[in-house]
Amino acid sequence: MNPTYDEILRANTMRGNEIRKTPLVHSPTFSILTGSKIYLKAEFQQKTGSFKIRGAYYKIKSLSDEEKKRGVVAASAGNHAQGVAFASSLEKIPCTIVMPKNASPAKVAATKGYGANVVLEGTNYDESSAKAREITHSTGATMIHAFDDPQIIAAQGVIGLEILEDLPDVDEVYVPIGGGGLAAGTLIAIKEKNPNVKVIGVQSRAYPSMYESLKEGKITNSGGARTIADGISVKIPGQLTFSIIQDLIDDIVLVEDADIIKTMFLLMERMKFVVEPAGAASLAYLVSAKPSPGKKVVAILAGGNVDMYLLGQIVDKGLAAMGRLLKLSIILPDRPGAFKDIVDEISAANANIVEVVHDRLSSNINAGSAGVTLSLETQGKEQAEKLIEALRQKNIQFSLLT
Repeated sequence: MNPTYDEILRANTMRGNEIRKTPLVHSPTFSILTGSKIYLKAEFQQKTGSFKIRGAYYKIKSLSDEEKKRGVVAASAGNHAQGVAFASSLEKIPCTIVMPKNASPAKVAATKGYGANVVLEGTNYDESSAKAREITHSTGATMIHAFDDPQIIAAQGVIGLEILEDLPDVDEVYVPIGGGGLAAGTLIAIKEKNPNVKVIGVQSRAYPSMYESLKEGKITNSGGARTIADGISVKIPGQLTFSIIQDLIDDIVLVEDADIIKTMFLLMERMKFVVEPAGAASLAYLVSAKPSPGKKVVAILAGGNVDMYLLGQIVDKGLAAMGRLLKLSIILPDRPGAFKDIVDEISAANANIVEVVHDRLSSNINAGSAGVTLSLETQGKEQAEKLIEALRQKNIQFSLLT
């Protein structure tokens, strides 16, 4: 059964006080970077840190008393897990969540914190989903699918209603796609109200399953390369989501991890927004491709549940990509004053030393020499290039690590 526009309206009326209407924020920074008038739909500010709570809440509220008594089961890498766990805790019903063994520890801890029984099984969503189906068959619990369910899709579609309410003259909406529930619901809502608004899906190049399925005209198993965007790492799209997206979507595009990293960094630095990789995918495509000059464009920032260790890497990689973090490996003669010559050049370039690692013992360092790895903070690529040139002119032996 396909979700309808009327069901989206019903989901909107049933959300109570738990589901927030998230803000639509105009961003001068990203407007300049893309050449478009950029508005950010801040779903990462939703309860549990993701849009996924919308579908989970509506689906669980709609269960019969008998179904609630038997409990629910879900498979998820993290955001759907937290949404189902939180909604189940509100209804005081048993909840089991199957998560991949490599799921973010922060997401596992948060899911348990909402009272769910967590089972770690498989290395991706599809393997976890198979285990969840096993549990439903043996217990009689209701499976709360992460995306391929009419009520889940309908509740995610409320995001489309909110976008049109806040920005009626929007030209384009960019939405991340994993299994396709968010895109399918958003498409139904927006195309019903204003079919002229373009809706473009964004997938990770490492998991282009919906992109390939549309190209082939049938559901295709695709993806499996490493990506930081675990929230949209789905190899096989849903049957229902595929049929809706195939009928309604204007285009699907692909984005690289490097562009997601850059965008996450810029969101933190310029907007003070902490957004997870999958949640930043739609904006990352806009920043990298600049596809819509002069148009009013909404990017849905779908979630903000990012692992703190990954966040540290994102900051370092973001700084390095912008030329503001320079990492050098230098071989020096092991004598007094040799390192001072390097420090003098760094000081003259007005760069800041962030970290120093000194090594005399590694097998690749000759006797009478010392290896020094320096992490330097600079003001940008121009300053970094001047420092590199100054070191070369001094005949200092070094290699660039970033």
